[in-house]
Amino acid sequence: MFSLVLSAELNGVTDLRPKDTAEEPYYYTFKVQCSSCRETHPNCVSFTRYEQHEIPGSRGEANFVWKCKLCQKTHSASITAGPNAYQQTEDKEQKIIEFDCRGLEFTEFKPDGDWEAKGLETTTTFSSIDLSEGEWYDYDEKAGEEVSIKDVTWDIKRA
Repeated sequence: MFSLVLSAELNGVTDLRPKDTAEEPYYYTFKVQCSSCRETHPNCVSFTRYEQHEIPGSRGEANFVWKCKLCQKTHSASITAGPNAYQQTEDKEQKIIEFDCRGLEFTEFKPDGDWEAKGLETTTTFSSIDLSEGEWYDYDEKAGEEVSIKDVTWDIKRA
């Protein structure tokens, strides 16, 4: 089991999460490496927690199935928990999703896609948050002040 862990400085916002619904799924994007031969796929791969693919030679299904071009082994991964909202707390590192990897490792996360958050002291909803640059700034009209997400870092940890 692995976890995607987010660390960030939230100012004026809380409950940061990927916009991830069955109608508008979030595509989790990773660099992937084969656990057998250590070959790294040249491109990033994306999948949603709503997709299910059959695993060849198995009765199981997974959110992501990949056949390594070098060793020809088939590997899979599934999101098992999440997405969890990142809260504005003292604890900087918080799990966003948990996933089960079979024969592969995710080595890097790319926060492509829309994220959303809500005002810390207000009911303001912020959507279409882009975290690809590692920071985001906006203005909360109800609070009358700037809000931001800074120092965004991602880590993939073995649970």
